[in-house]
Amino acid sequence: MKKLYAILALLTLSLTALAQGGRELYSKYSDLPGMEAVYISPAMFRMIGKIPDVELGDEDINFSSIIKSMTGFYILDTENPRHAAALLDDVNKYIKAGKFELLMEAKDDGETMRMYTIGDEKTVTSFVMVSQEKGEVSFISFDGKMDREQFGEMVARAAAKK
Repeated sequence: MKKLYAILALLTLSLTALAQGGRELYSKYSDLPGMEAVYISPAMFRMIGKIPDVELGDEDINFSSIIKSMTGFYILDTENPRHAAALLDDVNKYIKAGKFELLMEAKDDGETMRMYTIGDEKTVTSFVMVSQEKGEVSFISFDGKMDREQFGEMVARAAAKK
């Protein structure tokens, strides 16, 4: 019986490790040497207030409703190959554990960039973008309650302009 409890405890701990989010990944990696890290808190999003529309080509995009709905924004970037490999491994575990949906993948000359979301038909609750090339990984994650239609339009317009 003690073995059963020990096995259940280990399983619970391993599932918790796999269920890392942007905040946990940020906490784990942000202080490592050679790691660039940015965190934007919900308080900062509240302070931003009304953001002017951003012009992309002929159209304006209103970011304010998406920005106001964010509850955390995390960026990690490193060119340290050892940290990059560990970060990429943890990001991939996070994506699989969260059952993220792949939005877009782009490959160019050895660089791969993927965007993922999680949520329901109406709402995006988490967004992840991971970019990798030899020895370098960039991770961007934000959480909130964003209208999926608005979010999709913003991503589609931004991607079309690149």
